[in-house]
Amino acid sequence: MAADLHAKYQKLAQEYSKLRAQNQVLKKAVVDEQGQGASLKEELKMKDQSVRKLQQEMDSLTFRNQQLAKRVELLQEELVTTEAKGKKSKKNVDPPSQMSQQRQSVFDEDLQNKIQENERLHREIQEAQAKHRQTETDLRERLLVLEKDAMQHKAVIDGLKMKYMDTIEKLQNDKANLEVKSQSLEREAKDCRLRTEECQQQLKNIHTDLSSRLDQSLSIIQDKVPFNDTSCAEYSTLDVPVHDRRHQLKARDVSGQALAFLRDLVGALLNLHTYTEQRIQIYPIDSATDTISPLNQKFSEYLHENASYVRPLEEGMLNLFESITEETVTTLETTVKLKPFSDVFTTYVYFLKKILPYQLKSLEEECEYSVCTANLQARNLELQSDMKKMTAVFEKLQVYISLLALPSTKPEMLLQTNYNVVFTQLAACLHSLHDVMKDISKHYSKKVSFEQELPTITQKLKNTNDCILSSVVALSNVTGKIGTFFSNNLDFFTVPSVYSSRIGMTVIDPLAAECMLENKKKAAAYIKTLKKPRPGSVPYEEALANRKTILSSTESREGLSQQVQQSQEKIAKLEQEKEHWMLEAQLAKIKLEKENQRLTELESQLKPTVTGKMTFVGAVQENGTIPKLGEELPLVEKDSKEPVRSTSLVGMLTTSTINNEIPDAESREQLIKNHYMMRVAELTSQLQIGDSKSVHFYAECRALAKRLALAEKSREALLEEIKVANQNIVRLQDELMTTKRSYEDQLSMMSDHLCSMNETLSKQREEIDSLRMGSKGNAKKNRGR
Repeated sequence: MAADLHAKYQKLAQEYSKLRAQNQVLKKAVVDEQGQGASLKEELKMKDQSVRKLQQEMDSLTFRNQQLAKRVELLQEELVTTEAKGKKSKKNVDPPSQMSQQRQSVFDEDLQNKIQENERLHREIQEAQAKHRQTETDLRERLLVLEKDAMQHKAVIDGLKMKYMDTIEKLQNDKANLEVKSQSLEREAKDCRLRTEECQQQLKNIHTDLSSRLDQSLSIIQDKVPFNDTSCAEYSTLDVPVHDRRHQLKARDVSGQALAFLRDLVGALLNLHTYTEQRIQIYPIDSATDTISPLNQKFSEYLHENASYVRPLEEGMLNLFESITEETVTTLETTVKLKPFSDVFTTYVYFLKKILPYQLKSLEEECEYSVCTANLQARNLELQSDMKKMTAVFEKLQVYISLLALPSTKPEMLLQTNYNVVFTQLAACLHSLHDVMKDISKHYSKKVSFEQELPTITQKLKNTNDCILSSVVALSNVTGKIGTFFSNNLDFFTVPSVYSSRIGMTVIDPLAAECMLENKKKAAAYIKTLKKPRPGSVPYEEALANRKTILSSTESREGLSQQVQQSQEKIAKLEQEKEHWMLEAQLAKIKLEKENQRLTELESQLKPTVTGKMTFVGAVQENGTIPKLGEELPLVEKDSKEPVRSTSLVGMLTTSTINNEIPDAESREQLIKNHYMMRVAELTSQLQIGDSKSVHFYAECRALAKRLALAEKSREALLEEIKVANQNIVRLQDELMTTKRSYEDQLSMMSDHLCSMNETLSKQREEIDSLRMGSKGNAKKNRGR
């Protein structure tokens, strides 16, 4: 809800800022139009004044012209009358007198002056009329322009008026909506205050609880956790990453296809180099009849070594294919077998660069041969350029393959972001190799066709040319297949690595890859050992019967707890008895050893007595007298008279030897042995029970440790949630205050803006009315003129 409100507030603020910017632009346009209207008004006033002045001058000039015309007419009439009188007086009367001559001269001068003045006035009138006409035409043109401008300004003002009316309506609607929203926001703010108070109270409780848990967990971590492997990413480099079996199957399939294509390529290259060597031995000079040139001989020696450079390519690719299995982790960092393949490919490229100049010189020698025609020379030149291109393309391939082999040895030399570029360029290079091989096959087929027309060609050369042509065609086909195969699988090659450790490492250290794979195998073996057959499930009927018996049992939980306590007490007593009987067993063992020693001593003492008896019997048989036994067997008599006691857990066994009788030691030892064997069996069973309990307690301890770890994680998550909640609460409070202030400012600004807009509209209406009135008055004046 808060996020939606914040988004709505942002939208409203953006719309308001847009309207505000548009309003400022419109204000500026209105002010400019007002300035232009004022300047046009002033110009109209000036023009009106100048027109009025000109009209007054025209009126005065017409009046004076009329006066002068009347005066001229009078003067002409007077002149006519004077001329008529003069003629009559000449006929009838004598010549005029001096007085009349003077008057005549005065009149002539006055007439001459009037004529000159009349001419000047006519010129001035004509100039004034021309100026008036010119000014009138200029003013009319200016008036037309001003009327057009006025019409345009009127249209602009009408459009602005409509826009302002629309904006006013929109702003009024927005104001109403904002008022409604402000009321709803106030209600929501009250609800938020109540919620914040509740959240603060809960936060306090949670803070106290979590602080106590934090202290406890920190003490446990400090005391029990010796090493934290999540603090540094390098500590987890040997962790076994997630295994994507589909990716591994795809990688193995792709490597298998690449191996098949490379085998075809190796076969075609071997055939090409071998048959090229055979052709050099035949053409242009047959080595069977004559010695070939030293250049071709050296070239033949180099070509003879082609298998040692080409065969390792197949072996390297085979090793790479065998290293990719379902159980491995296949990335550029872990494919350590790619480096040997890159080295082998580099040696083959060096071989191509080594034989290239010899190949070019050999083609030049063919061109210098007398049988070689112009067409063959052209084909040889084309083949020279094709061989250069092929070597250059193989060099590019070697560069890109060596770049792909860098992550498994030196990952810092090639960034992971550049993998896609290298794979893309490699695909383009493979396509260019296919194009070069197509050109070579085309040009070589033309060369073979021209050579077959030669009269000196042999069957052996024809067969060799056919073999070379077939190998070139095979190279073209296999390079095309390799290019299409690589382009089709380019998405698989350029896809990001699916393997990552638990802390988000995207690059696997190549030095730790083998150790990681060993750890993975050990983990898999350990999981296999943990897999045990599941015990048989209880039948449903038996489970129901057991449930009934459990439900029908009258033993309560307290009775069971008492039984558990009693059994625990019995276990403790049995443990004490176990220790007691272990001590008894040790004592009995010591006594047994002593008895064994005593038996050995008795046996050693009995031996002389037996020998004495034998001598005594012999003496009786010889002398017929019985010797005294008191001196010979004092110890035997003493021992035989003392009783022999044997104490054990069964009871006490007392035996005595009277009249030189020896106790049955074997039977007694057998009884003691049986007794202690029974005790040992009982003790071993108790020991097994104790071991099972210890295992049970150990499992419970591990479960408790896991629960503690989960509790720690949940505590950390709760702490983060509390922090986020606090930040959200603070942010919401700030947003609430800012929205309140912004709404108040917007409302005040909108009210001021509405007032200013009303004022400007009223002013514009007045100006429009005044302009209309002025334009009407000017139109009436022009009509009157």
